[in-house]
Parts: sequence; structure tokens; C-alpha cells
Amino acid sequence: MGNLTKEEIHEMERMLHFESVLIKKYASLSNACTDPQIRAKFEQISARHQDHLNRLLNYLE
Repeated sequence: MGNLTKEEIHEMERMLHFESVLIKKYASLSNACTDPQIRAKFEQISARHQDHLNRLLNYLE
């Protein structure tokens, strides 16, 4: 990780939080869904946000 300013660190924390919220939101929607196609789409979206979260965390290492 490069040297980040306080503002950049704050923005990264904000993005991590939002990605976490979106992961939980779409996982919850998937669990509540009875239509297999829609459930699969929600799972796909949740996985995409998990990937975003992992990329952000890797950047911070």
C-alpha cells in the first residue's frame, strides 16, 4: 500500500463498509428468494461485492 492521506483512508473505510453492507443485503435477498433464477442473480451480485471487498483489503495490505 502506498502512503495514503487521511481523506483517502477515510474513503477506503467508507468503501469497505458499503461493500460489506451490499454483501449482506444481496445474501439476505438471495436467502429470501424462491425463484431460482433471481436467487442466482442475487448470489452473483453478492459475490461481486465480496470480490470488491477483497480487492480493497488486498490493496491495504
